Amino acid sequence: MTSIAIPFVQSGSYPTRSGNLVRPLIDGEPAFRRICEVMETARRSIWVTVTFMWQACEMPDGRGTPFDVLDRAAAQGIDVRIIFWRPDEETAWLRQNAFWGSTTHTDLLSRRRSGVKIRWDRAEPGFCQHQKSWLVDAGAADGTAFVGGINLNPHSMVAPGHRGEGHNHDVYLELAGPSVVDVHHNFVQRWNEASERLTEEGRWGTGSEVNLQFPNRVPAERGAAFVQIQRTMHSGRYADGQATPDGAPYDIASGERSNFEQYCAAILAARRSIYIENQQIDVPEILDCLHRALTRGVEVVLLVPSDPEVAVQTPLELPASLRPLAKFRIFDNFMVAGIAGTGADGHRKSVYVHSKLMLVDDAWATVGSCNLHRFSLFGNSEMNAAFSDPRTVRTFRCELLQEHLDQDTSGVDDRSALRLFREIARQNRKKLEAGDYAWQGLAFELELAP
Repeated sequence: MTSIAIPFVQSGSYPTRSGNLVRPLIDGEPAFRRICEVMETARRSIWVTVTFMWQACEMPDGRGTPFDVLDRAAAQGIDVRIIFWRPDEETAWLRQNAFWGSTTHTDLLSRRRSGVKIRWDRAEPGFCQHQKSWLVDAGAADGTAFVGGINLNPHSMVAPGHRGEGHNHDVYLELAGPSVVDVHHNFVQRWNEASERLTEEGRWGTGSEVNLQFPNRVPAERGAAFVQIQRTMHSGRYADGQATPDGAPYDIASGERSNFEQYCAAILAARRSIYIENQQIDVPEILDCLHRALTRGVEVVLLVPSDPEVAVQTPLELPASLRPLAKFRIFDNFMVAGIAGTGADGHRKSVYVHSKLMLVDDAWATVGSCNLHRFSLFGNSEMNAAFSDPRTVRTFRCELLQEHLDQDTSGVDDRSALRLFREIARQNRKKLEAGDYAWQGLAFELELAP
């Protein structure tokens, strides 16, 4: 463990585990193609945590809706369980995107004669049950977990390259090996303590009233990556006192902020490069850590959502929610960028950056559901997988930049790759301002106006 340059955190619920296989999956169509392939080989269980799901969502390659895929598995005797978020009155406006257990939703399940088991779970008032995980064959030696941030909607179920309109860019991680036990533990904890579990309106399906057993063994090693499952948990939730499979005491009555602590620790430890994709970055402590990194010469690139409409006539500035980043305009080793694909009319169409990831020094990374705003860091239920494995992180960096820059960066180091990112994104911005849509790749610079 002493050889890991970027430290993992000591305050989380779960330990850092060696011997994991980690596979990044970029954009919704490839990610859910792989998730479906693994689910179709399930022998015992498929357990899922969902925040948002549209009934119009279709899985890749003609598989039908998520319920089509999950009901087929249930019909084959697989134990299929889903934890859906149920927004409260303070977050009621988000019900339009959630499968929150309305009469319409339960009527749909009845018509389908769905064989899945469901529990609905509220968050603390004003917050969100924001985890997005898929767990296949929990407890088996070859169980597989997927941790990320992709929602089940048509905007997210898209191919890399983003040819079209209304696209989201997003990422999942596939995990195999010892760290899967912690995704397993998280699911059991949430299932057993789901807020609506004791009401008829808070459950669906035969067997949904039964609690699950916590895992009691750690899967065998499958790869070379160190992985730590990290979370945000609001204080007072899930304080069940259950031990981890290693026998360590387990009690988070005061809440968990290991996502926040990990981001700070990793940024402070960075010595070469930081690449971030996130929806929002405005928490003062994170901004302070980034300022320190920039001051010591670390190359930093942030990929964020641009304005909903790409304006050709005027230079593109940061959305208001990202204006705190403007103070970093004094640094030559810093850039904020957006991405835009090509529509049917040949014009550039903004792509919404929904991914939540950070790569540090070409050796360490985190991927999950956690945004860098106060809700995700201090109140929502969130889950990330942080991992250290230089070979996988470098490959991940090359795949991301291949999409965003249409450029192979496998022949250069991480610092040179981010300098190249800035160069190409700056040129694309100039073309955008001139009404020229013949860009290299997707990335374009956002103006850091005061």
